[in-house]
Amino acid sequence: MASKPDLLVIGAIAGAHGVHGEAKVRAFGDPAMIARYGPFLDPAGKVIFTPKKARHSGGETVIVTFKEPVTREALIAMKGTLLHVPRAALPEPDEDEFYYSDLLGLAVEDLAGEPLGTVKAVNNFGAGDLLEILPPEGPSFYLPFTKQAVPHIDLKAGRLVANPPEAEEDEDDEARE
Repeated sequence: MASKPDLLVIGAIAGAHGVHGEAKVRAFGDPAMIARYGPFLDPAGKVIFTPKKARHSGGETVIVTFKEPVTREALIAMKGTLLHVPRAALPEPDEDEFYYSDLLGLAVEDLAGEPLGTVKAVNNFGAGDLLEILPPEGPSFYLPFTKQAVPHIDLKAGRLVANPPEAEEDEDDEARE
């Protein structure tokens, strides 16, 4: 049995553009680069579409023309379809930059080394990236993905150090007393 390819999600079909088989694609990275990483794949690694041309249309949206024939109706039906590429097709992130998929499953410790849980998801609800942390017990909680709240990430060791904002508030209260 073949192993599952190492894929990353780089965008999603947002709908059709015009009547000539162009798609609106929401880019989850640099919109100018989305069509340069090769074919768009499904989660199993099968080719969905091969981008031929792309042009930035503002914000996170890119208008993409494909090598494969596709109808407006098919693109509308595929709205929300995630587009994957092989991880090897993407550049290595710069220092202090991370692919979200690299953060998932990392152990989370506080500044004293006490376990807080694991990274369950990375979300952005409009006010910046948030790490959803699943503690050993109880409901998950969110941690701002900032240098102040997450001062250290060690991907090789599979962990990150967190300085939750509540801890900072507690320290401020103790200093006032």
